[in-house]
Amino acid sequence: MAQKNNSQSKGTTPARDVKYYSNKFWRLFLYTLGGIFLFFLFASWGLFGAMPSFEDLENPDSNLATEIISSDGVTLGKFYNENRTAIKYKDLPKSLVDALVSTEDERFYEHSGIDARRTFGAALKLGKDGGASTITQQLAKNLFHGEGSKFLPFRIVQKAKEWIIAIRLERQYTKQEIIALYLNQVDFVNGAVGIRSASKVYFSKEPRDLNVEESALLVGMLTNPSRFNPNRFPERAIKRRNIVLGQLVRNNHLEESAKLILEKKPIKLDFHPESHLDGTATYFREYLRDYMKKWVKENKKPDGEEYDIYGDGLKIYTTIDSKIQEHAEEAVLAHMKNLQEEFWIQQKGNKNAPFISITPEETDKIIKQAMKNSERWRILKADDKSDEEIIASFSVKTKMTVFTWKGERDTVMTPLDSIRYYKHFLQSGLMSMEPQTGQVKAWVGGINYKYFQYDHVGQGARQVGSTFKPFVYATAIEQLGMSPCDTIIDGPFVIRKGRHNVTEDWEPRNSDQKYRGMVRLTKALAQSINTVSAKLIDKTGPEAVVALTHKLGVTSDIPAQPAIALGAVDITVHDMVAAYSTFANQGVYIKPQFISRIEDKNGAVIYEPIPESHDVLNKDIAFAVIKLLEGVTEGGSGERLRTQGGGNGDKRWTGYPYMFTNSIAGKTGTTQNQSDGWFIGMVPNLVTGVWVGCEDRSARFKSITYGQGATAALPIWGYFMKKCYEDPDLQISKDKFEKPENMSIKIDCYTGGGYSKPKDTTAVDSLSNEQQNTEEFDL
Repeated sequence: MAQKNNSQSKGTTPARDVKYYSNKFWRLFLYTLGGIFLFFLFASWGLFGAMPSFEDLENPDSNLATEIISSDGVTLGKFYNENRTAIKYKDLPKSLVDALVSTEDERFYEHSGIDARRTFGAALKLGKDGGASTITQQLAKNLFHGEGSKFLPFRIVQKAKEWIIAIRLERQYTKQEIIALYLNQVDFVNGAVGIRSASKVYFSKEPRDLNVEESALLVGMLTNPSRFNPNRFPERAIKRRNIVLGQLVRNNHLEESAKLILEKKPIKLDFHPESHLDGTATYFREYLRDYMKKWVKENKKPDGEEYDIYGDGLKIYTTIDSKIQEHAEEAVLAHMKNLQEEFWIQQKGNKNAPFISITPEETDKIIKQAMKNSERWRILKADDKSDEEIIASFSVKTKMTVFTWKGERDTVMTPLDSIRYYKHFLQSGLMSMEPQTGQVKAWVGGINYKYFQYDHVGQGARQVGSTFKPFVYATAIEQLGMSPCDTIIDGPFVIRKGRHNVTEDWEPRNSDQKYRGMVRLTKALAQSINTVSAKLIDKTGPEAVVALTHKLGVTSDIPAQPAIALGAVDITVHDMVAAYSTFANQGVYIKPQFISRIEDKNGAVIYEPIPESHDVLNKDIAFAVIKLLEGVTEGGSGERLRTQGGGNGDKRWTGYPYMFTNSIAGKTGTTQNQSDGWFIGMVPNLVTGVWVGCEDRSARFKSITYGQGATAALPIWGYFMKKCYEDPDLQISKDKFEKPENMSIKIDCYTGGGYSKPKDTTAVDSLSNEQQNTEEFDL
């Protein structure tokens, strides 16, 4: 009896045991449930790390590339930290969306961010068959917290945050928007971030143009882009692509018979990795980048912050026409390849090649300066190497890849030899512009941006030679009341010491060392007669010519010296084209414009430039200069534009059958010792300037035959315009320049109806002053 009482005192009845454990279970369950609730609540509050706000979800930081777009809607390039350009769901092909959902998240349209069935299954298998992340969860991870830690407690916290963000994203966006956001975020390697970049890099097409097998290939990369990179591992990529095709069949988006055909197809890539160093308009894009760096400091966001040209997803709509740009680049490369071949030939036997007529000391100075400007010098200097150690390193042979006109070449040479090698290369600059709008249509700053990054359009000012003479003639017409039909004596001429601040007697000579006697201004400019230009500037004064040249938009410092009449002044291609455009635009200068508008990532216009313009000359004077310049292509140094070939009887130059018959105004220019060759040509709606020369002025052709502007630069203009005329969509004018009504300046020198070259110009130009009924200026 006592024993029973002891049992009852120590234990409980079975009913009480059940109640006790039941209470304990439910208490534990509620505590666990409460703990989980509090865990997720605290996570949502950000106690375990920052969570995205409503504003963050509304405007996720996508680090979008800035896109550079041509006037005809072609993407010229991008500025980016990550090469990502966002697109909308409507621009995605159905095959791509179906492949993504079928492979990554079959119940995507059924869940609200978390697939409970997949999550429970993954938990039972302890994740051995992979995770259960939905597309929305993957988007949450990509947008807001990345890969994170592999340490289990931290991973649990990160997974909880991922679930919370996924649910919020589902509330914030439609299913279609989530798919677009996800595909815009994915890194496809090879510099392709986002589906648009991937489509352009791997297939050179827009996403909407992807076919089924291409869509499957890109979706297959999502599991591990590096492992299934089709450019490096095509066999792996094919196997993975075929798995995706199988998923399309499983989800009734593709017939089995079609899958059997597609999975046998090889991968056909059109692989073009996007780089700042490659592609179209590389020199222009770099010029634009420098411009935008200044622009963002002067044009702030509404909140006062600066725009980020590498991450804010701006769209810069430029005035560049992709077709005109393509023709310009093709023209430069075609001619420069031929010209460079001749340059190599002429340098054979030159012990100081490519330099001519300079001392060893001057050569050494050029080479040493190139060494100090090199990347090698900068890097070694940063490593605290002495100048002596750095100089010694330039004489050690090393493996390198060098530029050639037949493609890149792997070789072994000393860095010192590579400097001299690159000094041999002729460079070129070309800019094309609409004179009525100021819109720049083409910009070619050199022959290869990867190897030669100095821009010879907007950056490099070079001596302009005879292309400066139209500014002298325009000043004479304006200041002295002259006309293209007036005559002047081509004979020996001296400006004495002290006149126009000349420090010693200056006696200009004609390039052919000949004098022609009485000549009209039309012939004087067509034949680029130096003595006539010198006489005109002596009469007007250098100051007047300098003032007019600056009004024409030239920003270079120009000395008020008579020698500028022959082009002894450095000016950029950019400024020369703008100045000549003023003549074609009836005397109104318009500043070159290369941006039409800038939009933010949402498509709102944030900048639209206003063209800058001012009157320089009246219409009559501008047209008179045009008529003078037409004479250059009718009977002067630009006459070969009317002929069958490029000149010099060399078979390499016969590929330039111009045979232009339309109105062309232009001027060649050649500087002392053939260091610079120029041609600036105009038709009514397009002005194009071309410069050719070596980086160093002492590297040049031995003779004027190939170094003159008519041979070095004019063929590029001719080839370029020929290609433009063959493209009728460009609508490049073949009309005559518009003649002002009631012209007050005499321009019809030979007939009553406009300029026409006589059969015997020598006879006409030899007429007496009385016979020509024209005033002679005794200067």
